[in-house]
Amino acid sequence: MLCAAGIVVALMQTIIVPLIPQLPDLLHAAPSDTTWALTMTLLAGAVITPIGGRLGDMYGKRRMLLASMGCVAAGSILCALSSALLPFLIGRGLQGLGFGTIALGISVMRDIVPARHLGSSVGTMSASLGIGGALGLPVSAFIAQNIGWHALFWLCAGAAGMAAVGIALTVPESRGRAGGRFDLLGAVGLAAMLVCLLLPLSKGASWGWASPTTLGVLITFLLVAATWWRWERRRNTPLIDLRVALDRPVLLTNTASVATGFAFYSMQLMPIQLLMAPAGAPIGLGFDMLMASLVLAPSGILMFVFSHVSAWLTDRAGPRVSLAVGGLVIGLGYVVFLVLLLTGGFTWWIMLIVACLTGAGLGIAYSAMPALIMRAVPVAQTGEANGVNALMRVVGTSTSAAVVGMVLTWSAVQISVPGGAIVVPDTNGYLIASIVSLVACVVAAALAIAIPASRRLEIETIDTLGGRDPSSRDDPEGTIGTDETDRAHEIRGEISP
Repeated sequence: MLCAAGIVVALMQTIIVPLIPQLPDLLHAAPSDTTWALTMTLLAGAVITPIGGRLGDMYGKRRMLLASMGCVAAGSILCALSSALLPFLIGRGLQGLGFGTIALGISVMRDIVPARHLGSSVGTMSASLGIGGALGLPVSAFIAQNIGWHALFWLCAGAAGMAAVGIALTVPESRGRAGGRFDLLGAVGLAAMLVCLLLPLSKGASWGWASPTTLGVLITFLLVAATWWRWERRRNTPLIDLRVALDRPVLLTNTASVATGFAFYSMQLMPIQLLMAPAGAPIGLGFDMLMASLVLAPSGILMFVFSHVSAWLTDRAGPRVSLAVGGLVIGLGYVVFLVLLLTGGFTWWIMLIVACLTGAGLGIAYSAMPALIMRAVPVAQTGEANGVNALMRVVGTSTSAAVVGMVLTWSAVQISVPGGAIVVPDTNGYLIASIVSLVACVVAAALAIAIPASRRLEIETIDTLGGRDPSSRDDPEGTIGTDETDRAHEIRGEISP
């Protein structure tokens, strides 16, 4: 059921893709206004992911999962009933509140899944994004073309409702609640900070990167970030424990997540445009949305398959090796893509190979990230820490959308087509964007190798066997005098780095 909830979130993200060119006509609004259909979901998801993780740690992860699915269902219903821009944007914002589902689901798994199955379970949960994406693109394109666009959102609402019922019936409440009071001012500050960061990244191309609006919002981000940092450092129960976030394994993992998210989203943006560009464009294959989606769909399936390869590799070499391998496999996809750009030998099956390499690398990398986080943080902070890690991926994808979008727009040329003219990127734009993304892959792999080994997950398992709740703060040194605990401490000394 947890994986089903992840698939619902991925479906919610992808159903909008075939509608993007038609949204101005469908909602009777200007193209510059309908781009908010993507921006609203992104902003809502970025804000709620770390906040939802903290609330899950405090009040129960199962409860927050149900709330997330409820928001996706409510937002989908509102979108399905909308024919105007404002209610549609509100619905998309509500859908975005479900973004924290993946991080919450992974945190629940740490509580309920036996240690020997945790790696494969986390990999499957992480790869649910790929499954949802693989299903979502062709299915949404088919429904939009043959049934109607409102049906997409009714489908998403029904899927969210069924996932919520399944979670309520099958997922137990998590143990190890974090103490303290919810940091409301910290949550407001984090929301303001993320909006001031992601909004100019999303809208900078249309506002102008040097415009007073863009620069003003970025300056506001710096001021809010500095104020929020000081507030969180002084709190006894902060929204985000900055001491944990700055711990070297967590910091390097999150930074590598930004780079991986950048490389991932670049490959989401470029192939679909190349496949759908007219054959008369500088580079393009002239496919319609459905055919282009079918070419790219296997990448999601490979993401799921290779998430289990990641679990196998993590068991034998550790999650940092898995993260590095994932980054390098994605990089191999970019190398093939660059060779094709330089030689001009594009065919649909070679694009399929590029997409499959990307999907395989993502399956390996995205499954390793939560494993690294969970080895580095206490049980009672897994929701918060996984939420921050998911946020870092959102920052990476947002930065990618801004940078790649800017480069492709800069390189755009106008070509004639039957019935008028259209603007498409030329080869130079794809080359520059691909080189930048390849560098991001190398950075992600290098950061992964630099992550120090961590054994917290194994130590906490031993603590539990020794009779002590690892989330307990009443006995931080483990001095309870049972024979089992004494033995656990002997083993702790043997495995500590």
